[in-house]
Amino acid sequence: MVGFGSTRQSGFYQNITIAKEYYAKSMTFFTKKVLKVVRRIPRGRVLTYKEVAARAGTPKAYLAVGNVLNRYDSREYKIPCHRVIRSDGSLGGYRWGRKKKAKLLKQEGIFI
Repeated sequence: MVGFGSTRQSGFYQNITIAKEYYAKSMTFFTKKVLKVVRRIPRGRVLTYKEVAARAGTPKAYLAVGNVLNRYDSREYKIPCHRVIRSDGSLGGYRWGRKKKAKLLKQEGIFI
């Protein structure tokens, strides 16, 4: 079965391709900008949700930034969402748990 322009893939991987294409088409302009900003955060650096919102062009939408990052699988879309923290310097949320987020940041030389 071939769907939405994907090539010959079987079962599970074909479903992932279809899902990625669906989400890519259904992303809002704000979502695309947030993901682009977060992708550009270099290793060893962090931004706050508020800074990401400002760089995405909507400074007051910092809560929406967290929702965007939680919705899209960072591994699948190659988004380093663990590099986004709260304005008070605490970790904030993370899809795979705060311990995992702290571990990833520690590996990059960031201690929170």
